Amino acid sequence: MTALDAKNISLKYAKTNIIEHLDCSIEKGKITTLIGKNGCGKSTLLKGFSRLIPNHSGSIIINQEPMQTLSQKALAKKLAFLPQDQQVIPQLTVYDLISYGRYPHQSYLGFLSNKDKETIDWAIEMTNIQELKDKTVDSLSGGQRQKVYIALALAQDTDIILLDEPTTYLDLNHQLEVLELLKELNQKTKKTILMVLHDLNLASRFSDHLIAMKNGKIKFQGSPEEVFNRTMLKEIFNIHGHIIMDEYSKRPLLVTYHLLH
Repeated sequence: MTALDAKNISLKYAKTNIIEHLDCSIEKGKITTLIGKNGCGKSTLLKGFSRLIPNHSGSIIINQEPMQTLSQKALAKKLAFLPQDQQVIPQLTVYDLISYGRYPHQSYLGFLSNKDKETIDWAIEMTNIQELKDKTVDSLSGGQRQKVYIALALAQDTDIILLDEPTTYLDLNHQLEVLELLKELNQKTKKTILMVLHDLNLASRFSDHLIAMKNGKIKFQGSPEEVFNRTMLKEIFNIHGHIIMDEYSKRPLLVTYHLLH
């Protein structure tokens, strides 16, 4: 069963076509990662699925419902989107930021209900940031801040979470923390996660499905074992790679590579 379906969609920035006549399905309850070179259309597709970029042709279906029929508030009850760069409001506390995730569920009065507070507390507990809730967001490290934004998405209480390069600017330790958290959330809550990653080994290790893109088109898709191979590396990244099966993750691992000329 699918959570998101793109049918013959075309997406553009300003007047530049980035994606044309693309079909894509995202499996429900799984982690799917978009990979490819810079400018290949990964983030554009992600933003198309979140309606930050409206499709000028074709249709997007979310949980069997046409996206164009949904109001912005109705869509925000179904799908949460975390961009690559988040603006931080000075002196805003972690708890207050996470509470913004409850906006789609609130009445016009904007007060937090008991249900809202319970959901916020659950999101804080799931991301293990209890000791941060009274701190200001601008005082946190990059890794801490990313976990807070994941808690914000959880508080939104959607079935689908989209993340654009959630490990960017993070050191190795915090990259693993964030991705292990997403994997745990997926396993415990069965939320559908669609994200963009640049690190191919992390994409292989933490994803159920990979979608490899080039020039706005999907060239390869399937499990890491099906997609992560020399043919994909050659066509998508123009590299020759040495791939082994990682004993720890039981997934393909790129050990070394060089450019093809």
